[in-house]
Amino acid sequence: MSIPALTIPTRRLLHRSRIAQIGVITLFWLAGEAVVRITGLALPGGIVGLALAVALLASGLLSLPSLRRGSDWLLAQMLLFFVPAVPAVMDHRELFGLVGLKILVVILAGTAAVMGSTALTVEVFHRFAARQAQGHGHTA
Repeated sequence: MSIPALTIPTRRLLHRSRIAQIGVITLFWLAGEAVVRITGLALPGGIVGLALAVALLASGLLSLPSLRRGSDWLLAQMLLFFVPAVPAVMDHRELFGLVGLKILVVILAGTAAVMGSTALTVEVFHRFAARQAQGHGHTA
């Protein structure tokens, strides 16, 4: 049994609308949260939602243009998600001593790990998309 394809007008709307793409990305996150709550997985819902999105992209049921504009916008605005943390740090003077240094090392190591794994994932899927495009006679 195959999953029905999106209608052409729906696909065009999704490719053109950044808001619709952000909505789809949010639906992946919510689906991941639901899977985690139902199954009791010890993973964040966002990771499960990302795995679901990657699976649909790899299977061809979802195309990269269906999420590109929305994901590009979210990445461009990512700094805004971290701004509220700055005043909180200023309220805790103990963070400027040894405790703060330890926390800084953990944050930097965690950030490096996330950035490295993200870069590796992007590279793998970029190569995958390039191979898919070459197989279909398109250029990447």
